[in-house]
Amino acid sequence: MRFEQVSNSPALRDFLALPERLHDHRYVPTPHQTIKQWYRDGVGLYLLRDNSGRVIARTTLHTDAAFDAKLGRRSQLFGLTEFRPGAGGALFDEICSAARRNGRDAVFGPVSLLPNQAGGVITSGFEERGFIDSAWNPEHYPLEYETFGFTRRFEADTWICPTTSEPSAVFGFDDSRLATEQLRLHRGDKKRIATQLPILREMLNASFDQLGYYTSISAEQLAAQTDGLAYLLDESLLLYLTKAGRPVAFVLCVPDISEFLGKIGGDLGVRNQLRLLATRSRYRREAVLVIKGTVPDQQGHGYMRYLSRELLRNLRAGGYQQLRSTFVEHANPASAAHYRAMGGRPLHGYTFYERDLR
Repeated sequence: MRFEQVSNSPALRDFLALPERLHDHRYVPTPHQTIKQWYRDGVGLYLLRDNSGRVIARTTLHTDAAFDAKLGRRSQLFGLTEFRPGAGGALFDEICSAARRNGRDAVFGPVSLLPNQAGGVITSGFEERGFIDSAWNPEHYPLEYETFGFTRRFEADTWICPTTSEPSAVFGFDDSRLATEQLRLHRGDKKRIATQLPILREMLNASFDQLGYYTSISAEQLAAQTDGLAYLLDESLLLYLTKAGRPVAFVLCVPDISEFLGKIGGDLGVRNQLRLLATRSRYRREAVLVIKGTVPDQQGHGYMRYLSRELLRNLRAGGYQQLRSTFVEHANPASAAHYRAMGGRPLHGYTFYERDLR
């Protein structure tokens, strides 16, 4: 077998094409434009080929100083990791060998590029399709990770919820508090998204800093993650709350375009962006809750319950029939409680993997 870094256009095409050769409609590809930008930015993309030259696995190799500081160890990060049945061990051996050469203490992943952005492995619910900003993989993936000595970190679930519940019955909130506490509800605005994103970033970093896997998102990282959000955004699904003018809580959902991404094989270039704009009404049946949070000193006051009520109202008004959520850690039951209240259920078991090399 040959482990090689992607260094030319044909190899990059092989890297992009592998998931479609391995998986069916349940897999949702990372947009090719995102991967190409990482390649231009110097993120190492790698292929594992068999003796005939056929690609049998792919991964990225990268590091992040902030994540090292968070976990207190020098971690070799890997991501976008796909492999044919039985090829996991050979790929993991190459990843661990590279980590040792680089003087790393551990291997952690799959992350793209960090766990606060995307990545992970599903450990159950394989029959359920994946969705944007979340993982899907076949059943042999966790078995191969764990056979090679990886252990689970930050175990979680993704969720799926119906939107049939009456919002006020599910999320009770005394509206007289709005005036008393000087609370004001804001919603997304495509024309002002550039000014709203810094407000969301401040709340996001404050509310998630207490989580074990989270590292602060810079303005540049957020801009890259939300590139194209304006044309996808349903303004009624981006909500945030201010208290006496101070932002204190937020929730961001987007229409679920997973089916479209699968149809175009992840190629979200200009032509397909225009196709999406022309057909976006087809993708307003389901939504994905990407992120939500309350700043630490305002937690426990019911502000997220209020935002959840307003979000559910807007989902129902917009004709959305289901809401999916990106992973929620088992250590964060308060967040999952809102999904249970809506009649939701866990969709996929979810984890990251780590191997100690010391």
